[in-house]
Amino acid sequence: MNVVTRAISRVDAGVLRLWDGLDRVKLLRLSMWLVPLLAGLVSVLLGQDANWDLRNYHWYNPYAFLNDKIGFDLNPGQFQSYFNPTIDLLYYGLASHFPTRVTGFVMGFLHGLNFVLLIVIVRQVLVAGEPAAFATARYRLPLLLGVAGCMGFSFLTQLGNTMGDNLTSLTVLGAIALLLRQWPQLLAGGVRAALIAALAGLIIGAGTGLKLTNANYALALCLALLTLRVSLWRRFTTAFVFGLGTLAGIGATAGHWYWLMWKQFGNPLFPQFNNIFKAPLASPIAVADMGWVPKSALEALLWPFIFTFNSKRVIELPMTQIIWPLVYIAFLALIAQHLRRLWLAAPAPATSIVAHGEAPGARLLLVFFALSYLIWLKLFGIYRYMVPLELLAPLVLWLLLHRVCTLPVARAIGAWCIVLSAIAGLPRVDWGHHYNGEKSFTVQVPAFAEPEQSMVFTVHGDPPMSWLVPNFPNRLAFAALGSGFPESPAFAERVAQMVAARRGPLFVMLTGGGLPLGPRRGAAAPDADTEQRQRRLYDAGHKVLQRYRLTFNEASCVVYDARFGGGASDAYQLCEVGHLP
Repeated sequence: MNVVTRAISRVDAGVLRLWDGLDRVKLLRLSMWLVPLLAGLVSVLLGQDANWDLRNYHWYNPYAFLNDKIGFDLNPGQFQSYFNPTIDLLYYGLASHFPTRVTGFVMGFLHGLNFVLLIVIVRQVLVAGEPAAFATARYRLPLLLGVAGCMGFSFLTQLGNTMGDNLTSLTVLGAIALLLRQWPQLLAGGVRAALIAALAGLIIGAGTGLKLTNANYALALCLALLTLRVSLWRRFTTAFVFGLGTLAGIGATAGHWYWLMWKQFGNPLFPQFNNIFKAPLASPIAVADMGWVPKSALEALLWPFIFTFNSKRVIELPMTQIIWPLVYIAFLALIAQHLRRLWLAAPAPATSIVAHGEAPGARLLLVFFALSYLIWLKLFGIYRYMVPLELLAPLVLWLLLHRVCTLPVARAIGAWCIVLSAIAGLPRVDWGHHYNGEKSFTVQVPAFAEPEQSMVFTVHGDPPMSWLVPNFPNRLAFAALGSGFPESPAFAERVAQMVAARRGPLFVMLTGGGLPLGPRRGAAAPDADTEQRQRRLYDAGHKVLQRYRLTFNEASCVVYDARFGGGASDAYQLCEVGHLP
């Protein structure tokens, strides 16, 4: 029995030494180097990115921009063909010149820098702002909250990929970190405060220009600046200067693209918001996917609980998480507590952290978080757009609990909630990867005698086909028909003009999943399931082409090999297109 007792004591002592060892400044500084490196290595281990959006437009868009294909092709990447490609130039440059492992490491490393910014934010709102409360965990607490933030479902499932949320979150966290680091100067006013606000706006505006879904964070941070504990005039001027900086940031990263879209189509956001700009090639509708937002006021009120139990309401992947109901309940408790104090005119409990004074920037962070969530709830409802909030969620939960509970209770509850949330949110799925290879994309392409006289159509939106386009001659025109683009009568006229301007031959590109490589004419019959899938594919293709007085010869189809990295074949087929009588 004494042996067992001594063994347990040694284990306890070892755990305590490890726990105490985490609270060291050297370890915290080392982690700010190691975590981004680890993120890069994890990205390499995951393999070549193969997410749906990469297949659809993240690879095609920068190629089209750099090769003068805007307006020459007709939405090969569906309506997303006209999203700003600037954010994708980095990945396109890496993947065009380096092996997949190098590309994956760089993308993962950049995403891992979110951890560094999280550390800066945590230290400003907790340790620097409330040193007495966190004197025993000055370095351990930022480390653990930073790790917990980076264990969120959406952040991890997008690690190293091209969706852009993990990359532009750097601009959101960067703007917040700058404001918090310069907090005394921001409150002091004057020229320096204006420059700080403008620079923060420039940073988050740059992220908004790169990916427009970050507009809710820019707006939320601008509104949060109106809660600064300064005069009303200073609040307004600080928010105004921040807004000007945001517009400048958007102009810096997206102004060139908006101008190109205006010159080419008559709509800087083409084809979105075409109910306002009325560009002739698209229908006059606002292109926005509102299928993810709550359907009623009651749903909106209960939304964190609804999408926790039914993740399909906010994301295509099966997701498990518990952090959002916990944060939501903590916010409601804080609001209820504040209303109670106002009603009773009672001070904060002496053992609450609020009684020791508000930490610099904590109030701003909480207001920003709440407003960002509410705007997201109204405009998007798509979970992967919440990466910045997901990264901040453990810190926000910690802040909220220390405002509604006594310090010992807040620490105990907060520690357990954050640990359980981090474990529960670990993803079991991702957006798609293939094995690494020497090249990110390998596509077998037939010879074209006169590519400028030919044209290739795609007739199905899923799976996307535009990732194949950069491997073809750049004077070969591509057009997507029946892809979900809001086609107008002028769109059909443009297709007819493109066909009339070319002698041919014309082709239709279809997925070749399951078919053997080579010509279909005389090829051995595939298995029954593959044959049925291809029959449905051909019938759907005929139906789309017939709307443009076109058809294709099924016997002419040839299946070609195409691969992501070193993965299995993602074959496609080209079939000759003719005119209907």
